[in-house]
Amino acid sequence: MSATAAAVSFLPFHRAMIGDDEVRAVTEVLESGWLTTGPRAKKFEAAFAACVGAENAIAVGSCTAALHLALAAINLQPGDEVILPTMTFASTGEVILYTGAKPVLVDCASGSYHMDAAQIERHITPKTRAIIPVHYSGYASELDHVVQIARRHNLTVIEDAAHSFPSSFKGTPIGTIGDITCFSFYATKTITTGEGGMITTQNDALADRMRILSMHGISRDAWKRYTAEGTWRYDIQDIGYKYNLTDLQAAIGLVQFEKREHMRRLRVALADRYTRELNSFEGFLTPVIPDHVEHAWHLYVIQVDDDFLSISRDRIIEELKDRGIGTSVHFIPLHLHSLYQNRLGYHEGMFPNAEARFASSISLPLFPGMKEIEQSRVIQVLCDIARQHRR
Repeated sequence: MSATAAAVSFLPFHRAMIGDDEVRAVTEVLESGWLTTGPRAKKFEAAFAACVGAENAIAVGSCTAALHLALAAINLQPGDEVILPTMTFASTGEVILYTGAKPVLVDCASGSYHMDAAQIERHITPKTRAIIPVHYSGYASELDHVVQIARRHNLTVIEDAAHSFPSSFKGTPIGTIGDITCFSFYATKTITTGEGGMITTQNDALADRMRILSMHGISRDAWKRYTAEGTWRYDIQDIGYKYNLTDLQAAIGLVQFEKREHMRRLRVALADRYTRELNSFEGFLTPVIPDHVEHAWHLYVIQVDDDFLSISRDRIIEELKDRGIGTSVHFIPLHLHSLYQNRLGYHEGMFPNAEARFASSISLPLFPGMKEIEQSRVIQVLCDIARQHRR
């Protein structure tokens, strides 16, 4: 880090809003003597299901685990295919590879970070089993089109909603539109349990299967076997996994859940200010959000406008870092990674819209506890960069 950066306190890309209430909730769990999956995890599931209007919610250790369980629940097999966007994180594709199935990548729609629904149908084959739309940055992809395509071809829709709680699509909360929806409570997400995730579905049979698979394939409510209600006798019904969420994590999640709307409003205010201030000078393109979605604002992603700036995206990130500001990039498209090139034959140039978006994108710091003076620093540095590097 340069002397310039050392002269100011570093502004991280994200800082979780954790307070005394979360600390007390964890302390109560520690004092209760029940640390793993138990009553608080069940309470978290019930509250989350009610919030999004889902019949079922299963708390798990991560959104990756949620996605994997969703694919296992539909019995995805080696040789099957699943359609997903190339513009997503590693986990969305790797869970398909866990099963021996093939990830089939699709480009972004023009002017969007979301999968191009118009391209989905041309990728469907007799081997296709599911579609995974990814709700990038905190707002839903065009779910009505995706669901219509899936229904025509008898495919399962598994929503990757890692970024998107709480949010809605055309007035319906994310969590009930597809067949299965997977959420993340990772440390940087809109609510956090440190690590964690949630699965929602209206399908009772799928929910029962995912619940069993999440705990070693042991018969339902296996967590109760050490309680007064339980029994030592259990039955292993299938090959399962260790994907359960602990009560320690759920305790944090319950407190965060109660603050969800307050934290979302803080994110909205920060996003609105970024848009207003950055649109007051040339150099950066701000997010354009459809009217029919409610945005969770997990991310605020700008694009470098090459028509006005002579500096590269990578160099801008370095200059921000030198001025004590942390950023990120969401995401490096899957087809640009060696795994997808060496194993599946993808290569640069195959998905031009995603590549163009990746090359110009910067995710700015955005978190509920961000102070006005901190956001002002980010805006001022971007303004300075735009002024110094104008074409």
